[in-house]
Amino acid sequence: MSTPIPIYLVSQTDFAKNHPDSQTWAEATGFKAEPNSFCLVPGAEGTLAKVLVGRPDPVDTWTLGNLPKTLPPHTYTLADEWPADLATKLWLGWNLGRYSFAQYKRQSGPAIAELVPPAGADAAYVNTTVAATTLVRDFITTPAGDMGPEQLEAAAQNLCDRHSATLSVTVGDDLLSQNYPLIHAVGRACAQAPRLIDISWGSPDAPRVTIVGKGVCFDTGGLDIKPAAGMKLMKKDMGGAANALGLAEMIMGLQLPVRLRVLIPAVENSIAGNALHPLDVVPSRRGLTVEVGNTDAEGRLVLADALWEAACEDPAPQLVVDFATLTGAARIALGTELPACFSNRPELAHALLACGLAVDDPLWQLPLHQPYRAMLDSTVADLSNISNSSYGGSIPAALFLQDFTRPEIPWVHLDLMAWNVRTLPGRPEGGEAMGMRAVFELIQQQVAKGASPT
Repeated sequence: MSTPIPIYLVSQTDFAKNHPDSQTWAEATGFKAEPNSFCLVPGAEGTLAKVLVGRPDPVDTWTLGNLPKTLPPHTYTLADEWPADLATKLWLGWNLGRYSFAQYKRQSGPAIAELVPPAGADAAYVNTTVAATTLVRDFITTPAGDMGPEQLEAAAQNLCDRHSATLSVTVGDDLLSQNYPLIHAVGRACAQAPRLIDISWGSPDAPRVTIVGKGVCFDTGGLDIKPAAGMKLMKKDMGGAANALGLAEMIMGLQLPVRLRVLIPAVENSIAGNALHPLDVVPSRRGLTVEVGNTDAEGRLVLADALWEAACEDPAPQLVVDFATLTGAARIALGTELPACFSNRPELAHALLACGLAVDDPLWQLPLHQPYRAMLDSTVADLSNISNSSYGGSIPAALFLQDFTRPEIPWVHLDLMAWNVRTLPGRPEGGEAMGMRAVFELIQQQVAKGASPT
């Protein structure tokens, strides 16, 4: 086995001082030690002696993320010693940069560079997080024809089998008899029956966490049909479910001492003779009636029944978190790379934002501005599923969900894109885990350690 090639992270200020022997070569190749740049430095007889990589300030998870696919396919090692937290981030980013979605390609991609695990890196965390992120990316990027409600249930079953978790599924008309009418109403027009996927894991005596994920496996918009451009990426509308399952992979894989429950309403919002009509009125699990102002605002409907199920657990969970690709309005406000978060506990939202920054998985808080709740009023039902205003749509959507939570239970809602529209270091274009690592950190800090969420 050949000796690994050293990688040095260098800044513009210390480059000349620490690597004077490479300065002439670097200048000749145009290397200026800028972040996301690198320089291959030759050695004797044309061998590759070392790699210089531009060092950002601060060093983060994505510092090495573009290298596995851009460096020559050799084995490398980090030449410098790093604190355990940074070694973990660097190792994680490198491994996330190895990801490719190639299930439908006839030929495999080019060879990938390897990195010797840095000393001090938390291998269990890195390996589990990579597995969870891969799961999320694969699920979201898989075409809807191969990832409908039945396939999502099978994926959940596979996850449960690997971690000795329990799976219960309520399917089709059983949703009506078991009082999940909104989930049934949204999904009944699809050939694959709608279902509620319910996963349980961990000691019944441990602190309780419930994760809810929007599992709309494809969204035509229903009878309020989307235009072709708006429908093109709707295979990603189960991105909330994928992130919920990825988070479950992390929690179970790293054996957090919690009682975990995952609820995924899995449906396809299809068009058929029995599809929801605009202005239909549908009952909910909570008992509130909902006027369907727009059949394309279906995600909040299926989440409502699942959230009320979470709210009625006995004993109550210490934390409820939902993931959802819910509104275009959140993308307009924050762009595609920064998920919006809402919470009925301001301090909990602040703690989540801090967790996100600590693990390079940022979010941004938007307000549950209560005066906007009046925009959901209906003249014929308890509430409408859409706002009567065209502005600030992510806030009324979150307020709709809040009506299906209990104020005494800490709750966080994440409205995310779940898709990279551009390739960045460690984050290729396609399905993406967003907020997953941040929420894991929050659960680890505030629930698994026995503390009640803020």
